[in-house]
Order: sequence, then C-alpha cells, then structure tokens
Amino acid sequence: MIEQHRRIIEKLTDRQVVEQLYFTQVLMLIVSFLLGIFMFDHWTDFTALWQVHDMRILTYGIGGALLVIVVDAIVMKVFPAHMYDDGGLNEKMFKNRSIPHIVWLTLLIAFSEEILFRGIVQQQFGLEIASIVFALLHFRYLSKILLFILVVSISIFLGLLYEWTGNLFVPVMTHFVIDLVFACQIRLKYRGRDEHGRNVENEEKKGATDKHP
Repeated sequence: MIEQHRRIIEKLTDRQVVEQLYFTQVLMLIVSFLLGIFMFDHWTDFTALWQVHDMRILTYGIGGALLVIVVDAIVMKVFPAHMYDDGGLNEKMFKNRSIPHIVWLTLLIAFSEEILFRGIVQQQFGLEIASIVFALLHFRYLSKILLFILVVSISIFLGLLYEWTGNLFVPVMTHFVIDLVFACQIRLKYRGRDEHGRNVENEEKKGATDKHP
C-alpha cells in the first residue's frame, strides 16, 4: 500500500500536494466546528479548553516535543529507512517550501488536528476512542508496522498530554514543534543537496573551461 501511495504522490506536483494539505486541514476545522455545535452546550465550554497563560505549554509542550524528537532520532539510527518510509509525502510537501511557509503549514496542521482529535473526539469520547479513530485514518501505514506504531504512539502521547494538563494549547505546541523540526530537516536536507549539485556542476563547467581556453 505504501508503494501504491508513493506512485500516487510522484504523479502530483508540489503545488497539488500543498493544495491537498490545505483542503484536508480546512475540512478538519469545518468538521470540528459542526461537531462542536452539537457536543458543546456553550461556546465558553470550548474556549475553556484553551489556557494561554499556562506555563505547561512550554514545559510539557516543548519538553514533550523534544522527547518525541529524541526517540525518533534513536529509531532512525537503529532501524533501516525503509521501515519508516512514508512514501515520500512529507518530502514532497516541505522540500521546496520557504521557512515561513513551513511555520504556517505546521501551525495549521497542529491546530486543526488537535482541535478535532483532542478538543472534539477525546473530550467527548475519551483517549481510547480518539486513538482508534486516529489509527483508522492512518490505515495506509499498516504495511509499515514500525511507522504505524510510531504515528499511533505519538497520537496517544499527545492525548496523554491533554489528559494530564486539560489544556489544548499543550498538545498543539507539542505537535507544532515536532512537525516544524522534521519539516525544517527535510527542507535543509534538500537545500543542501541542491547546493551540492550546483557546486559539482560549477566545478565541471570550470574544468571544461580550463581544458578549452
């Protein structure tokens, strides 16, 4: 299934991938809004889930993100790349984006997904149901068990952060920092490859010029 997913991604342009991302995130926000109308008696019940002056946004939020990043780095060192390959979607999405655009995209992803999975599903039905729904939406990773376990484990961890703090800003911050770091790594990796390619090309041109004065 991952290979089929990869072939589909390869046919898409960078612009189409980003447009699809925007569509998905906006759809999540719309679904969250519609579900919220029925699941919350008052608007203040939802806004009470956001506590902007809570220091745990930094301690739990950023600390949790750093923990995930370290664990992911260890996994990448221990296991071969094909076991956690996502089919090239993230590379296609972020490799040619500017840093400000990456910040905006990862912020949008963090807010839209955490509002739906934590603010709506988990708030109303509990962590277990939210985790099951998340896993079902990522069924395409079942052919890559390690990747599936990592993705679902991060979702459960984000849910636990929300359980522990009762503040939606905490999992949003964790989600944002994780995605931002990984997206910037992709961007810098491909930028480095592009610069290396240009340097090699320039050296070859220089060598050809030296041979033919």
